[in-house]
Amino acid sequence: MSERTLTEADEGKRVLNTDGTEVGRLVDVHDGRGYVEPDPSLTDTIAAKLGWGSRSEEAHPLDEGSIAEITDDAVHLRGTL
Repeated sequence: MSERTLTEADEGKRVLNTDGTEVGRLVDVHDGRGYVEPDPSLTDTIAAKLGWGSRSEEAHPLDEGSIAEITDDAVHLRGTL
């Protein structure tokens, strides 16, 4: 899969900068915009994968323009977060 549109099915995926550094997890997707939690707990990660995730004030918004690729296990960014 190499699409660049986020869906709820992407919640819980790792988010990687262009150099492959993990910057967080996708904890919520709403209206095509994702929210990246920079350092989620294990509980937050599992909740996101189950569709029960919620974002904190620390979550960074992520839109389609900043996404290079979405794979089965990660969201790859065009730049850095």
